[in-house]
Amino acid sequence: MTKTRHNIGSLKTGTITGILFCLALAVPAWLLGKAFPIIGGPVFAILFGIVISTAAPQLVGFVCRDGSGISSGIRFTSKTLLQLSIILLGFEMNLFNVVRVGGQSLFVMLFTLAAAFLTMFLAGRALRLSGNTTTLIGVGTAICGGSAIAATAPVIGAKDEEVARSISTIFLFNIAAVFIFPALGHAMNMSDMSFGMWAGTAINDTSSVVAAGTAWSEVAGNNTALEFATIVKLTRTLMIVPITLFLAVYTARRRGAEGNSGFRFAKVFPWFVLLFVAAAVANTFLPIPTAASAFLAACGKFLIVMAMAAIGLNTSLKSLMSSGIRPIVLGLACWAAVALTSLAVQYITGV
Repeated sequence: MTKTRHNIGSLKTGTITGILFCLALAVPAWLLGKAFPIIGGPVFAILFGIVISTAAPQLVGFVCRDGSGISSGIRFTSKTLLQLSIILLGFEMNLFNVVRVGGQSLFVMLFTLAAAFLTMFLAGRALRLSGNTTTLIGVGTAICGGSAIAATAPVIGAKDEEVARSISTIFLFNIAAVFIFPALGHAMNMSDMSFGMWAGTAINDTSSVVAAGTAWSEVAGNNTALEFATIVKLTRTLMIVPITLFLAVYTARRRGAEGNSGFRFAKVFPWFVLLFVAAAVANTFLPIPTAASAFLAACGKFLIVMAMAAIGLNTSLKSLMSSGIRPIVLGLACWAAVALTSLAVQYITGV
């Protein structure tokens, strides 16, 4: 992990202005995300950022009177605040729920993770996509969409264009899942629990899992599928921890093999992921009021929206479009592999 070291007390005017600029974009994006949860605030934020960076690049390069540019604040938001957002998300985790549901979903989850990463590796090579884009789309599909991409990007040193490309790809399949999964579930005569397992293990983003679970539960007349899918999805979110640790080790070895003598493992180690675990442990075992936990988790989600706005501001539209349809093909392959594997494992094992 590359740390952006800032002493809050010594932040320059440009850095503060850059942070406030991202905040100004994040507020309407957050509100639109609440109004249109299928799309979500992060997608709106990235779009706002890209539009501004394309239409008015001089705003991104604005320099304050003290000589400091707001680009430093944009970088701070896209790096440091992004990592802080992942830590705060730990406050929505309850490890007792993870243990309770884990026994039922872990087996299915392991197979879907394996399917996603195998497809990611094979399809990514066939499509000749950049390694970082391939990794981000694979992780986003396997674990939890935008949050997993946000956690993985600083570990592997992904560029902002690669993050934006991956988020955009995941977004397409989030929308598709909300409409396709309930229809297919009814066509296959799935039970509430089976559909909840399928949605929780195979839909990318938490908001889309909730949307699909809600659509199913409204027809079923109960919240069984919605509640089970949501808990399974949050359990799946914990896979961020081992995956980012593995990627940190892999990145360290690869850079070492490339002869980067100045490279240190501590720079890429995802310390913020350990704090994410600490937040989950605190939320489980300490008497933290439910309202406080919900507020902290909501702050984390808002910071992700701010970080996505910053990433959009740092993204070149030309560079974003350079890979054409290949990221979408990769996303489709990974998504199909996860969805079919979840169904197959449930059918074979009777989970």
